[in-house]
Amino acid sequence: MENKQEERCCQSCGRPLPARYEGDCCVNCMERQLFDRVRDYIRANDVNEYNVAEHFNISHRKVKGWIKEGRIEYKEQEQKNVSAIYCSRCGAKVNFGTLCQKCLKIMNGEKREGFGMPTRGEEGRMRFMDSEEPRN
Repeated sequence: MENKQEERCCQSCGRPLPARYEGDCCVNCMERQLFDRVRDYIRANDVNEYNVAEHFNISHRKVKGWIKEGRIEYKEQEQKNVSAIYCSRCGAKVNFGTLCQKCLKIMNGEKREGFGMPTRGEEGRMRFMDSEEPRN
């Protein structure tokens, strides 16, 4: 007589779970759920990376990794307690990722400019930003 165990699956994605696995969700889904809670917390609160790590009892390195991946970013006006991230190419401060916008354009070989949000009096119009070449 065979003692066949019922195969358990992740409640979120349906992938099979290892026999001795104790959770109800796979590691990938748990990570995604954690990130979703972190994202919601950041949107609802004015916090820095240290506050997030402490609130969720996760490593500062994990939060910093999400910033470098571009999944979360600093606000325009950073708080004093935040450890800055610098462009890996030129050393300029960046809000997310590992490259500043200028180096990102250079590394991607883009010669065209980006589009920006309209300023006062320009609603409904597009404009170019960071132009280094004079227009004719």
